[in-house]
Amino acid sequence: MPFIHEDFLLSNPTARKLYHNYAEPEPILDYHCHLPPQDIAGNRRFANLFEIWLEGDHYKWRAMRANGVEERYCTGDASPLDKFKAWARTVPNTLRNPLYHWTHLELKRYFGIEELLHEGNAESVWDRANEQLAGEGLRTNGILAKFRVKAVCTTDDPTDDLSHHRTIAASGLATRVYPAYRPDKALNVHLPEAFNPWVDRLAVASGIEITGLKTFQDALRQRHDFFHEMGGRLSDHGLDHCFADFCPESTAAGIFSKARTGQAATMDERGQFASYLMLFFGHLDAGKGWTKQLHLGALRGVNTRMLRQAGPDTGFDSIGDWSHASALGAYLNKLEEENALPKTILYNNNPIDNYTLATMIGNFQDGKTAGKMQFGSGWWYLDQKEAMEWQMNALSNTGLLSRFVGMLTDSRSFMSYPRHEYFRRVLCNMIGRDMEAGELPDSVEMVGGMIRNICYANARDYLRLAL
Repeated sequence: MPFIHEDFLLSNPTARKLYHNYAEPEPILDYHCHLPPQDIAGNRRFANLFEIWLEGDHYKWRAMRANGVEERYCTGDASPLDKFKAWARTVPNTLRNPLYHWTHLELKRYFGIEELLHEGNAESVWDRANEQLAGEGLRTNGILAKFRVKAVCTTDDPTDDLSHHRTIAASGLATRVYPAYRPDKALNVHLPEAFNPWVDRLAVASGIEITGLKTFQDALRQRHDFFHEMGGRLSDHGLDHCFADFCPESTAAGIFSKARTGQAATMDERGQFASYLMLFFGHLDAGKGWTKQLHLGALRGVNTRMLRQAGPDTGFDSIGDWSHASALGAYLNKLEEENALPKTILYNNNPIDNYTLATMIGNFQDGKTAGKMQFGSGWWYLDQKEAMEWQMNALSNTGLLSRFVGMLTDSRSFMSYPRHEYFRRVLCNMIGRDMEAGELPDSVEMVGGMIRNICYANARDYLRLAL
């Protein structure tokens, strides 16, 4: 039997029924990812297995470094084939790391390759995969069709003109591709050397001369309006921690003006300014019925020497240990008081925060929108079997798993769609185990309906995208 077989990760008969009858048939709604829209617009053809599989994959790079692989084979100048061979040498050493599961799921689902990858078969795998990549079926649009992806929400800066999204929308592609508004750079008043060029780009994109805080907000609002016109219905914020040091408009205006003259805001001032803007963004989202996503707790760029050498998002980030409860509660409560709390999905990067976030959402359910506040799926270091179960257990024990909007890829790679399958298998195995233990009713039809909804329908109904 091959390692990846039809009942992979499904350890009991009930789990198998749930997966094959209720989870497997559902399409995919990938409502948060970092896929490059230009690749979809151009229906990119990948030249080789490195381009589609290793290019930009910091998960693999971290494993390769831990295996003693030199940086030139990760982010450096080694040839694509040599980089792939270095990854193949690493794979047998990733046992019990989710990368081992993902690697072999991806090889089978994309290329029909069932053998275990190692140094000895690397060139053979390379040649067979590259032969298939030369065809139409594994160009970007073929991949979206193959995995029955109904919609993709990319992650986009407010200064982006969304020209690639226009091209996609006009192309007739069956998969709908929508932008998501990610205004993180608007908070960087403590880094004027980066903040001011970004504000200048925002002025150009919006067509608004930015002379102070008010026109800055006008420009951000104009871009939010534009994203809405382009079908966007989600925002996203990547924050190390939530901000709740609220200040009056006059204080925020002074901090903005100071940054525009090239003076870096202090950390206290940055906290005040970020708190002010996050309330503003909350009002924008609530006003249009959008969903806000808060990604909390990543400690980024820890190895500064390698950050300078390789750049951001290259594998030198880890789990942070901020305390989230007080500030997050205060932020959500402030929006609630102002009648401006949008639908919100909270994601944590530290498992210690599972029950904090799972119970926080219960404070702000409104009794009108089912699952208005969501505890999001396992993110980054938590998007693997054990941590997915932790997240779903915390949600089950304190809220309603039945209203959960399920999995997303959060990936830059077009090879990541089997992560939805992986999640669905983990979900069905966990629920099937409970059923066989007598902890849930012995009704596959009833429980299967919940499984089906978590896999697709809950997200479809919650996000209200045009599908």
